[in-house]
Amino acid sequence: ESQQQPSGRTADSPHPALKLRHTLLGHAGSVYRMALSPDGRTLASPSEDNTARLWDVESGELLKTLVHQAVVGGAGWSPDGATLAMGMPNHEIRLWDGATGRRIRILKGHTNCVKDVAWSPDGKFLASCSDDRTVQLWEAASGLMLRGLEGHKNTVHGIAWAAGGKRLCSGSLDNTVTLWNAETGQKVRTLTGHSHSVFSVAWSPDGHLIASASADKTVRIWDAETGSQR
Repeated sequence: ESQQQPSGRTADSPHPALKLRHTLLGHAGSVYRMALSPDGRTLASPSEDNTARLWDVESGELLKTLVHQAVVGGAGWSPDGATLAMGMPNHEIRLWDGATGRRIRILKGHTNCVKDVAWSPDGKFLASCSDDRTVQLWEAASGLMLRGLEGHKNTVHGIAWAAGGKRLCSGSLDNTVTLWNAETGQKVRTLTGHSHSVFSVAWSPDGHLIASASADKTVRIWDAETGSQR
């Protein structure tokens, strides 16, 4: 006699299978990057249809539609979930009130398309990276550009803050990952080993390791203190 498994479980795993909760429809163009608010309640979906939509994660309901005149490059929520930052191809970063959908301010300083944005852990600073080969650091409250980090030889596609907010790392189409001192803007070291563009970077929670994902079809893990690969 065959043994029937409980609904939602498989013979090989005691854990319930993942279930589709919502299908969010409405965009008229491709969606490449999304950003989940820190409390997990709101999902931002920037799209090629020149909008970013805010969705209620629990119900799947569309909360707000933020209309742009250009495609959104990357998006990131402030740590308190109050502000959504989005990078634009017209060289700008736009800050939006997450509750009202009101645009707060525009940050100008890059000279080419903004590819990604990332908030410092304390929410006081914003980092952005661009086709102009730089990373820029901004004071979030005033919109003042504090410093530009230069050293990459091609588009900077991804950035991430370490816990504590004193270090940044960036991944570039020059096949490298760069570690920066966020307080001084100085380059700490360059991590080489990828054979193709680096699109995304991330820190371990303790700040000891960096992960980088590349078009060379690998994800590499680096020791942030020594630069060696794990």
